Amino acid sequence: MSDKKFELTDLSSGKKSLLPVHTGSIGPDVIDVAAINKDHGVFTFDPGFGVTAATESKITYIDGDAGVLLHRGYPIEQLAENSSFMEVAYLLLNGDLPKAPELQTFTDSISRHTMINESLLRFFNGFHHNAHPMAMVSAVVASMSAFYHDSMDINNPRHREIFAHRIIAKLPTIAAAAHKHSLGQPFIYPRNDLGYCANMLNMFYAVPCEDYVVSPVAAEALDLLFILHADHEQNASTSTVRLAGSTGTNPYAAISAGVAALWGPAHGGANEAVLAMLEQIGTVDNIPKYLAMAKDKSSHFRLMGFGHRVYKNFDPRAKIIRAACHKVLASLGHTDNPLFELALRLEEIALQDEYFIQRKLYPNVDFYSGVIYSALGIPRSMFTVMFAIARTVGWVAHWQEMIADPAMRIGRPRQLYTGAAKRDYVGVAQR
Repeated sequence: MSDKKFELTDLSSGKKSLLPVHTGSIGPDVIDVAAINKDHGVFTFDPGFGVTAATESKITYIDGDAGVLLHRGYPIEQLAENSSFMEVAYLLLNGDLPKAPELQTFTDSISRHTMINESLLRFFNGFHHNAHPMAMVSAVVASMSAFYHDSMDINNPRHREIFAHRIIAKLPTIAAAAHKHSLGQPFIYPRNDLGYCANMLNMFYAVPCEDYVVSPVAAEALDLLFILHADHEQNASTSTVRLAGSTGTNPYAAISAGVAALWGPAHGGANEAVLAMLEQIGTVDNIPKYLAMAKDKSSHFRLMGFGHRVYKNFDPRAKIIRAACHKVLASLGHTDNPLFELALRLEEIALQDEYFIQRKLYPNVDFYSGVIYSALGIPRSMFTVMFAIARTVGWVAHWQEMIADPAMRIGRPRQLYTGAAKRDYVGVAQR
């Protein structure tokens, strides 16, 4: 806490309060408003929590105006260029980049936890063949709490570590099982000799009747996408995990809640919506017509993949993924991909349009990620599942941080009530 104070004055009564100001390592100060109800009998009102700090965290920092994203202080650009998803996962969970032996031990532990109980595999057979993969993943993650009674004491640091390794390791296996169930193909078991992303691709695409060789380019592209999606501060799904976890529920239930929140089209489903939009536009010649529709408030058309709730400048992840998109499509022989060419042209035209420039509607990470997923052969219904695999690392890091905080309290937002005032019951015959 800094020495600064913020004075709040009730102009109708003249009553004053001095509110403490907290200063972080970087970023805006925050005003502690905990006393205003006691002093003034009021609550704060902030729909969508746009300017409210609900927690203190050391994990991720975003400067939306400057287009900055830091994980434990490290710029996302440096991590994307030099690191691996496993290394970023260790960083988010433990606070520092691992030394070589630490990374090896962590990676080995994740590899040893990739298998799921056979009963969970049979659980998939209870879903209809065309069930959405996110429905299956959310349900199976929640059901994992039925299998690990011996290591779910949330107040035990070792139990928290075991949970973290288990859920990060098993999410790709669960996701692949959901994919295979949708196809009617047999489940493929994980392989400990493969890296995290290569193992996931093998479980997705291998079949028992022939050998499957994972493309190194595909595994590298997926690793980069997972780094870019690993954490993003107090977004809707992360806040959901924290809120659910604040009740003391088991961690699998909290992560399942995060999966459900991510499912929303305004959150994890945005990259799927980008591809649908590009297909709707169809050709480069149609871009001016659809941009005009995007500007027309009476039109129902929305330009998906542009703008961000936090970033008021260019999304730093979008710059990285744009370059990766070129590399992946070229390496996999998709240089003539019409959707990607349409995306590039749409970006070029939109960024020269005064309407989008004034509103700082720049492409975000979702604008290109769906194109890469498509190039890797991942079906559109699985896009949000891919996001969930990556974001689970961030969810777990935030859950661990919250549970270890001695000042943790159960989340309990307040409201502005605008319903009927007190009224007396009237019998049905008199109404």
